Amino acid sequence: MRVRLETLGCRLNISEVESIARKFMAAGHWVVGPDEVADLCVLNTCTVTGAAARKSRQIIRHLKRTNPGAAVVVTGCYAELEPDQVTALGVDLVLGNQDKDRLVELVEEHTSAWGLWDDTQKAANATPPMPDFLYTYPGARTRAFIKVQDGCDNRCTFCIVTVARGVGRSRPADDVIGEVQNLVRAGYQEVVLSGVHLGSYGHDAGEQLGLFHLVHRLLNETEVPRLRLSSLEPWDLDADFFTLWENPRLGRHLHLPLQSGCDATLKRMARRTTAADYSQLVAAARGAIPDLSVTTDIMVGFPGETELEFSQSLAFVEAMAFAKLHIFRYSRRPGTVAASMQGQVPPDTMAERSRRTRTLGARLERTFRSSFVGRTMDVLWETYELDGDSVLWKGLTSNYLRVSAPGGPDLRNAITTVRMVTDTSGGLTGYIVDR
Repeated sequence: MRVRLETLGCRLNISEVESIARKFMAAGHWVVGPDEVADLCVLNTCTVTGAAARKSRQIIRHLKRTNPGAAVVVTGCYAELEPDQVTALGVDLVLGNQDKDRLVELVEEHTSAWGLWDDTQKAANATPPMPDFLYTYPGARTRAFIKVQDGCDNRCTFCIVTVARGVGRSRPADDVIGEVQNLVRAGYQEVVLSGVHLGSYGHDAGEQLGLFHLVHRLLNETEVPRLRLSSLEPWDLDADFFTLWENPRLGRHLHLPLQSGCDATLKRMARRTTAADYSQLVAAARGAIPDLSVTTDIMVGFPGETELEFSQSLAFVEAMAFAKLHIFRYSRRPGTVAASMQGQVPPDTMAERSRRTRTLGARLERTFRSSFVGRTMDVLWETYELDGDSVLWKGLTSNYLRVSAPGGPDLRNAITTVRMVTDTSGGLTGYIVDR
């Protein structure tokens, strides 16, 4: 079968789709790009906000319209919470999050009825898993996202993901290490560990099997050139955790979701931190990790957020000098505690606060980026665009700065040393000094 894969939302969704792609290819199918004819379309949905749920519905309609002869399978958080709405859109199969890891197997049980794939074709095309497959499908990234943890035991009052994903559960460390070893053999230069609540990794199996030990084993038992951690809740970490960065292969970037810099707002959110605790944690991280990039999530317009609370939050964000802000307007999600709270903030007020936060975020980002002008840093190249007769490559540093530089035709998935020359709105620009 020719399979088209689509996803939206978080890095965890990206990691799941990459895993699904590899499983389809190992079973003898072809993963095709958006401009190619598909027999099967698979969408991994999101519902973290109302906008994400709407986008999920729009993509389903688009897939059906542009692939009239294809079967459409929908999975993910929106499919988990609203299966009847998804079914009403005319899709062929709806799979909740609990069935996502078996998606390829479950799809193949239906393909004969759909006229897409019978037992004879399966026997003729099945291919044993091969590391070479891991890098060759359309849409594959130079950074491999792998899921090591799913679900969440926190009860943040705004979050619907806990309902959609269930309780926290961790993959065995040996499985993770084996997958990373395969990815390295396939040529990946960077692996990103992801999860709903990554910092809780191993807590369901005992504290001695936590994230610290998983990262330590990956750095010692694999040869991955660059290992990166995705979002980490700020209450999961202690000062000892930052000793891991003594190994330069660990990406010098931490995404620590704050949500608000006002303690009163954090308390209503049921976040397990305070502004003071968060500040101390970031100070310890910056003291231990040179050139560290600290990014965060900020929510505006949470129920009960007054102008005073918002101003306190904005002042704290500015004092923290983040490298980048991911800014969200509060989205009322049925089934969460916050949905029934008093003091829902009007949309126009949320929009105005979002604008002010984005203005601050742009200034903080420029300040952090510009501090690296004149420095020499290693960059993993991902994509390119033609710039007249030359090729302009774009990639990421270890501390998650976007960089562009002219280069030859074969830099994708290569790490080279770059001297940073200028800072632009699109990131740093420079020139390659060593391959």
